[in-house]
Amino acid sequence: MSSDATQDFLNSLPEIRTGETFAFACHPRVKCFNACCGDLNLVLTPYDALRLRRSLGEPSRIFMTERCSLVTAPDTGFPLLTLNMAPGPQKPCPFVRAEGCSVYPDRPAACRTYPLGRATRLTADGDIEQQFFVVREAHCKGFAEQKEWSPETWLCDQGLEPYNEASDRLTALMGRMKESGQRMSSKQANMALLALYQPDDFRSFITNMRLFERVEVDEARQAEIMADDEATLEFALDWLELALFGDSPRLTKRTPPSSMPNPTDAS
Repeated sequence: MSSDATQDFLNSLPEIRTGETFAFACHPRVKCFNACCGDLNLVLTPYDALRLRRSLGEPSRIFMTERCSLVTAPDTGFPLLTLNMAPGPQKPCPFVRAEGCSVYPDRPAACRTYPLGRATRLTADGDIEQQFFVVREAHCKGFAEQKEWSPETWLCDQGLEPYNEASDRLTALMGRMKESGQRMSSKQANMALLALYQPDDFRSFITNMRLFERVEVDEARQAEIMADDEATLEFALDWLELALFGDSPRLTKRTPPSSMPNPTDAS
């Protein structure tokens, strides 16, 4: 679904505002348990992929090629991954079991957010504006439960803060690309795919290209980037912004732009 189609769909749903509540619970005693875990067009953000891949103990290339399909955002050309469903008439999520989600602690943000939908957009000031919508599917019996939530308490309960922070960084980067009127070249998309979805391979790129000699990164952060996936992803977002647009509020070049490796240099 394109970003515009997604926004149109969310706009068709009832918005839930700050202070409003909804009743919902999902557990094995709810009759429709697991019914929503199939036939999904589930886009994985880089942070979703990071958590899932690490939970499964798989190298990024194996995770990408065996579990995902590559798509591109239609308005910017940014590479994105979608999770492949398992074969069968119901096209179940590959991680769903009779007892529930087998990767529950590391489930993607879309699974955590449901039954809410979260729409975001980049404002003229460069901030992220968000809206929440209630997604009431006909089959869902969870709304008959008595537990009351606000959007804020639901997001906190579902551990969405790091997911949304990382997703908002990507939204801002894609929004800046869209505003520029540019579309990623294939070489730029390949580099973005490496930086955003392959932290293990991106660390090798950092070493081979001697990237820390070309940007201002203190030694403590360098060590963290090379040891921690979340720190690698944060740096990847900073570096992509700098490489694509020539400036980033979080990262500074040490050398002239012509000597800095950038997405157009990648094959």
